[in-house]
Amino acid sequence: MASPTAQGDVPTSSHWDDGAETAGKNLRQMSKDYQQVLLDVRRSLRRFPPGMPKEQREGLQEELIDIILLVLERNPQLHYYQGYHDIVVTFLLVVGESLATSLVEKVSTHHLRDFMDPTMDNTKHILNYLMPIIDQVNPELHDFMQSAEVGTIFALSWLITWFGHVLSDFRHVVRLYDFFLACHPLMPIYFAAVIVLYREEEVLDCDCDMASVHHLLSQIPQDLPYEMLISRAGDLFVQFPPSRLAWEAAAQQEANKTAASTFKDFELASTQQRPDMVLRQRFRGLRTENRTKDVLTKPRTNRLVKLAVMGLTVALGAAALAVVKSALEWAPKFQLQLFP
Repeated sequence: MASPTAQGDVPTSSHWDDGAETAGKNLRQMSKDYQQVLLDVRRSLRRFPPGMPKEQREGLQEELIDIILLVLERNPQLHYYQGYHDIVVTFLLVVGESLATSLVEKVSTHHLRDFMDPTMDNTKHILNYLMPIIDQVNPELHDFMQSAEVGTIFALSWLITWFGHVLSDFRHVVRLYDFFLACHPLMPIYFAAVIVLYREEEVLDCDCDMASVHHLLSQIPQDLPYEMLISRAGDLFVQFPPSRLAWEAAAQQEANKTAASTFKDFELASTQQRPDMVLRQRFRGLRTENRTKDVLTKPRTNRLVKLAVMGLTVALGAAALAVVKSALEWAPKFQLQLFP
């Protein structure tokens, strides 16, 4: 089927051949996850561009269901979780059904693997990296959050949807996906940390109790300086790599169960396609002497390294631009809002 973002056609069942349609129906009948996937997809209206014709959106929702069920059927070791559809729909909107299926399957068996276990143990383990990262940069903020007993649950939806569920501007979502795809699987938790660190003053102005701090942090601002935060997340990853934080995050024997242990599969790409390697080379020999806010207020990454990180996602960035242009074609009013 032609990509709906690349063509003006409205996807309907008439585009399918009889064999594909029959296979899709059988898969829905056999899948134990179908009812939950159906409910989640029906609630995904806000993930589609404003102004998209109803028929086209409904066609894409059907494709979204098929992609999810097919990936799960091909990989029985993977377990569906609520929020997975938020990731899949992003790929679908950018590259269309056929390519999205292949990309989602690869990402699901690597970057997202920990979230798709039968239990949430590995997901919780990844969340446990959040506070140690904050502690390395801003001990005062860390201690305040610990005193408030806020925990890390506020960042759960950020992590398992790669922020797709909580950000309203599709351009920001796609930019983050570019970044996460080009980086280490644990990069989303570093990005979550820099959001919290960026909001230090707001957090410290809160009452020091769980309800107040959780309410503040769970309402993510929509006007964040994304490029700056992306750059700083890269800085933090280099200065405080997962191996350095593992003992604080959880027992060492649990660390090797995370997606980081499967990252070697991505080394088919050149080192120039791995920003964490580029940054490591540039920062070789760097030793952090003070646990202060200098990491945020005075980023140590020079301009060349920042350009390297940003430049690594140009290819997917082009796809992001294509889907934004397509969205503008669906919604003239939306175009005026984006480009006044």
